[in-house]
Amino acid sequence: METVTGKLVVEKVRGKSTVTRCFSKYPLKFIIPNKVGSSETDAVWIYTLTYGGGIVSGDSISCEFSIGDACTVVLTTQASTKVYKSLGSKCSEQIMEARVGSGALLAVIPDPVTCFSTARYSQKQIFRVFSDSNLVIVDWITSGRHESGEKWDFQLYKSTNNIFVDGDLPLFLDTVLLEQGGITNIAERMRDYQVIAMVILLGPKLKHIQNQVQENVKRVMSEQLYAPSIGLSHHGKTNSDHRLAKPTFIASCSVFGPKGKKLSSFKGGIGIVVRIAAMTTESVYRFLQHQLSGMEPLLGEHGGFFLMCYRRINRFREQGGNKPVEDLT
Repeated sequence: METVTGKLVVEKVRGKSTVTRCFSKYPLKFIIPNKVGSSETDAVWIYTLTYGGGIVSGDSISCEFSIGDACTVVLTTQASTKVYKSLGSKCSEQIMEARVGSGALLAVIPDPVTCFSTARYSQKQIFRVFSDSNLVIVDWITSGRHESGEKWDFQLYKSTNNIFVDGDLPLFLDTVLLEQGGITNIAERMRDYQVIAMVILLGPKLKHIQNQVQENVKRVMSEQLYAPSIGLSHHGKTNSDHRLAKPTFIASCSVFGPKGKKLSSFKGGIGIVVRIAAMTTESVYRFLQHQLSGMEPLLGEHGGFFLMCYRRINRFREQGGNKPVEDLT
């Protein structure tokens, strides 16, 4: 990776997950709290920040993370990743490569990306894992700054997530591309949906979470399709004919991974990917808080992602829960 902006190494030291190397330079900064839970919690929490509170037109940020065997790391943010307006055709980019050791757990659970009007942004995340590594990825974007009248008003958003196992064997390859142009603009294509998200769960430590999420997605969609008034978001309008009501929250769940004989030798088993389209940011925060709450014993409870979700939901309600999406930072 050329011109690395940040590099961080986590290894076991006296039986605890410990940061043994940390480097960052402008515009990137890492914050690593000393305590994130009870003394029994073995997890390192890393908050990524950018000077100026966002990514400026033309910025190029590249990070490398090395997670040692049996270590647990959470990579998150303190607020949404703001991508400021583009100057001309300049595209801001962010590239991350993470190596996750045997038996290790990496959870990438940031706030959403919020692109300003005319912004051009591309991000690529590459994960190299072993057959028994564990990985959680949350990747999501909101439609923009509603208080400024911006809804899907950016020029380009591209997000790539690639997972390779045991070297360079592709396990999961995915790209989301939203670009203005063509017959319709992004806002017309997205209709009334203001948030899109993807959640990936992979690894033996997360098997029970995978099963729970798959069942919950089935339940949530049953509520949305057949009884919208009691679905995940309570702000959608009711309709006497439920079949005609547009769901305020849509989620699908599918599996990925080796098949047949290869599966028996792959300790991690299959992974799952959940794809979400929602009319409110609040509903996605609530979904993440509920679905990932079972990971608290692994990641730590105090001051982490789950408390952050709770605070974001409460702040949304204080600002007026009837609004479709707000910048909750």
